[in-house]
Amino acid sequence: MHIFLVGMAGGGKTTLGKRLAERLRRPFVDTDQQIIKQMKMSAGDIYRKFGEEFYRNQEMGILIALIGKTPCVVSTGCDLPTVKENVSLMKNHGIIVHINRPIDQILSDIKLSKRPMLADASREEVIATYNNHIGFYKSCADLTLDNSTSPMAGAAALYQLVQPYL
Repeated sequence: MHIFLVGMAGGGKTTLGKRLAERLRRPFVDTDQQIIKQMKMSAGDIYRKFGEEFYRNQEMGILIALIGKTPCVVSTGCDLPTVKENVSLMKNHGIIVHINRPIDQILSDIKLSKRPMLADASREEVIATYNNHIGFYKSCADLTLDNSTSPMAGAAALYQLVQPYL
């Protein structure tokens, strides 16, 4: 069974996901990085050139490609769980863990310019995105991890959280 990590950009999905995958000896997949690798361009350039619908289709394609492969830990793009079909794919082939990090920590910790979905956003727009997405994350998640501590503590807590489901 796959472990799908959902949550806001800067919430810790990639950091914790890599550590969890290493501990479980599973492959790690970052859907945004997969798209960037396949398209050989930045996420921002993909958005500008092809549009959001194209990007969403690429995300779904990655999920479909994972089905039937070795179980892995998957860090999803922050918008991926807003698409009903993506949630169905994740639910049918794994567990979904919401990595929940307070918005004030996200804003103080990340460089918005390095986040493709947030690069052109103001602080207020990032907060609005967080508020719009939090309901999707909560409703689709099988489990929720409060990621307001250190990466080491967060990774240990995530391992303990998913262990009973493996």
